[in-house]
Parts: sequence; C-alpha cells; structure tokens
Amino acid sequence: MYPGVHAATTPDKPAVIMAGSGAVTTYRELDDRSLRLANALRAAGLGEGDVVALLSDNDPRAFEVYWAAVRSGMYVTAVNNHLQSDEIAYIIGDSGAGALIVSAGIGDLAGDVAELIDGPPVRLAYGGAVPGYEDYAETLAIASAERPAVQPCGLDLLYSSGTTGRPKGIKPPLPDRQVHETGSILHELLHGFYGFDADTVYLSPAPVYHAAPLRYCSGVHAFGGTVVMMEHFEPEGALRAIERFRVTHSQWVPTMFVRMLKLDEAVRSRYDLSSHRMAVHAAAPCPVEVKRAVIDWWGPILLEYYAATEGIGMTLIDSAGWLEKPGSVGRPVSGVLRICDDDGAELPAGEVGTVYFEQEEITFEYLGDEEKTRSARHPEHANWATTGDLGYLDEDGFLFLTDRKAFMIISGGVNIYPQEIENALTMHPAIDDVAVFGVPDEEMGEAVKAVVQPAAGAQPGAELERRLIEHARERLAHYKAPRSVDFLDDMPRTPTGKLVKGKLKARYTR
Repeated sequence: MYPGVHAATTPDKPAVIMAGSGAVTTYRELDDRSLRLANALRAAGLGEGDVVALLSDNDPRAFEVYWAAVRSGMYVTAVNNHLQSDEIAYIIGDSGAGALIVSAGIGDLAGDVAELIDGPPVRLAYGGAVPGYEDYAETLAIASAERPAVQPCGLDLLYSSGTTGRPKGIKPPLPDRQVHETGSILHELLHGFYGFDADTVYLSPAPVYHAAPLRYCSGVHAFGGTVVMMEHFEPEGALRAIERFRVTHSQWVPTMFVRMLKLDEAVRSRYDLSSHRMAVHAAAPCPVEVKRAVIDWWGPILLEYYAATEGIGMTLIDSAGWLEKPGSVGRPVSGVLRICDDDGAELPAGEVGTVYFEQEEITFEYLGDEEKTRSARHPEHANWATTGDLGYLDEDGFLFLTDRKAFMIISGGVNIYPQEIENALTMHPAIDDVAVFGVPDEEMGEAVKAVVQPAAGAQPGAELERRLIEHARERLAHYKAPRSVDFLDDMPRTPTGKLVKGKLKARYTR
C-alpha cells in the first residue's frame, strides 16, 4: 500500500502533522506531490534501480521524496544531516545517486556539499533557495500529474551510522511487486504486532533520515494513519504532542526516556497521555532502571524490538514479558537466533557470543565492500548474518545483549561488558550521559574507564569521581567498576541516540 490508495478514499485526512507548527500535509497533497516528483525524475532520465539522495531536516516534504522514489522502483538514500560536508559528499558519490534533493532548513550544509560533488545531474531544494540547486516547487509545478500504468516498488538504501568508521551503504534487492501491492515483511509486523491501522496517530521524535523513523512513518502511510513529526526532540514538547494530537503510537530511544524522566514531576504530570497505547523503543540498550521507571509512569505499553538497518532479523518483547525478563530484548519474530563463539561454533544457553540471525536467505550487501559483506556472514552458514553485537540466550530463548564486540573490555583475562556498567550509572542524579570502555593498562591489559557528562549543578572533579566509582561498586562486582572517571561537557551521540564510542575511545588509545 502507498499514499495514492488513501488519497482516493480519504484525500483530506492528515498524512503528516508537524508537532511544533501544526502544519498539515494531506494524503491528497502527499500523493500529488510525490507523483509529480516521480514523473520529474523519470523525465530527467532516472529509472528503476536508480538512487535518489535526500538531505533534509525534519520537514514533511521528506516524505514526498521518499514516496516519489518508492513508487518508481528507485532507491532512496536519506543522509545523516549531522555528518560533515565531505562525509555527505562521500555518500552521494558512493551511492551513485542520480538525484540529490535538499532542504533549505540546512541550506548552508547543502551548499557546501554542492561545491564538493560533480553530480548528480538532478539537484533540487525545497523550503527556499539554496545555491547549486533548482527550485523544488517550480519543478513540481511543471511536472506531469499523470499516473503511470506501472509503479514498481522501490526501497531505501541507507548508510550505517558510521560510529566505528566510514558509513557503508546497505543495499537490499528490489522487491518484485507494484507499490500498491502488499508483501512487505515490516508492514506485516507493524500491523500484526503493533496494531498499525488507519486510526494510528504515530509520534516520530527522531531525525527522519534514520532507518526506524523513515520506515515506520512509511508504514503508517501504508495503512493510512497519521504521522506526527517533531521538528526536533524536546522532552516536554514530546508530552505536549501526545496530548495535543491524541497520539496512539510512538517510538523512542533510551536517551529520550532518560531526558523525560528527569523532568520535574509537576511537568510530567501536567499532560494527558491517555490516548497513548503503545510506546516502541529500540536503537540502543535501555537500562533496566530507566525502563522500569517509564513503565511505572506510562503503564505497560512499552514494546521493545532489536533489529538493524541490514534487516537480518528482529526480536520483540512487550512490557509484561520484560517485567518477567528484565533486560531482555525478547524472542525472534523474524529469523532464528544463533549465538556463536569466535570460531563460529554455536554456544549453549547462558554463554555470551556473537548474535546471528538465521534466515532462509540473506540478501543484503554492503555497497562496494565485499569483505564487509562477507564478514557479516557466518563462516559456515551463508544464511546466518550478524552486525557484531554480543549477547546470550536464556533457557527460554530470550535474548540479552551485552555489548558490541568491538567494545568488550578484557581486563586481567576477564571479559567485561561496558553496557552493564553504563546501565548502573545512567540514572545517577549527577550524570546526564555516560560512556564506558577499556583503556590500555600495563598490569591488567585494559582498565575500565568511564567518561561522564555531568548533570546541571554537578561539579566535576575528584570528589564526584569517587562518588561515582562507589556507586558502581555498590551495584556491580568491584572488578567491573570504573578505575577512573573523566568528565566532558558534551557526549558524542548521534541524534538517534547511538553513542559514538569509537571516536571517544580513540582519544585514549592513540
């Protein structure tokens, strides 16, 4: 399904509402504009399998670009607007984009990118003039509004977050169906497990370029619901949006939970959240203390999933299941879980290893990187794939994540998982954000280091370092507690909540 189906039956229904301004894009407008853009792209010579790159802030026209590509059998590559201009230029070139469409809301960045690239031949800017780009609205105004007889289904071609190096394009094969036909596994999951339908009002507080917001918002459009998109996340603003627009579903990352929980109780209780039926969360591990506090506040409406942009598999766990298995990310709803050691041998329940998903067929590839594509496959089973996360299965088949393999600490020959330590520190009142990793140590090989962004009013220094180490020792085995704590004014996280730990750790290991 796609917006054209709903434009024919509910043309004036809001497809997108901007949470701050209240600006509405109807299904009629979304269908008409995406159709005109699709025709303009075809008139410029783009066809099935070509790539349309999108560089945007949270602007409703991002969905016009998305659906223009997807209703034309093309790939859409939404680019992280927090990257540097040379990194964005790399993605434009690496993806082979035939069109680049940008928002004037980030016009300075888009202009810098335009000066760094030779292509693509089609460059459009919406929301205002941007040097190096033609006017989006003028292009749509003169484009054909004729609906083609054939509209093959396209897909996204997204890039990894790049937290441990150059972003890599994740390219799935195009589906063999028309855009109005059903068959998307994700959309089946959204309907079957999340209850997405035409009555869904979905709050999206995260950047639209990220895989989950882009895919889940498109899922809402597939069912004819309404997306409420925040211009940017702000804790009280999110609660205000739930009340104002009678939001039924939402999606979050744990850092958003933490920021909302740290609001004054008077602010938290000010808003009517009674319409809110399901709060989905993922993207980063959620500390047990944080999730329990949100369930106490919102009720048992949290649904957590574990998945990846690569689409290799998915687990789910609802609030009731999580309260029985605190810390778990659930059991698989797509794929079969396999936990393996470094040699690829499958491990029994309770033992930590690399998390693989087994599917009938693994079809994605990392664009232009055969070695990385091979390294994501099991050494003996081509249909088992991993993104490098570590975890274990309990005796009931529930998955518990420990950390990414790259960040496991080996101190005195003992494996230590930073996530466990971060979870123990996250809700300390003196901490706004925290990262834990290993640093070189002559005696132990590695020592546990914590880097903390202090909360407002907290005084960084030796006394706070001592208190935080004691706090960790009260909750963990002493060998897991940080040996030292450093303080930063701002922690390097992506806007989707992922800690850029590789760059942070590099400061200590050069």
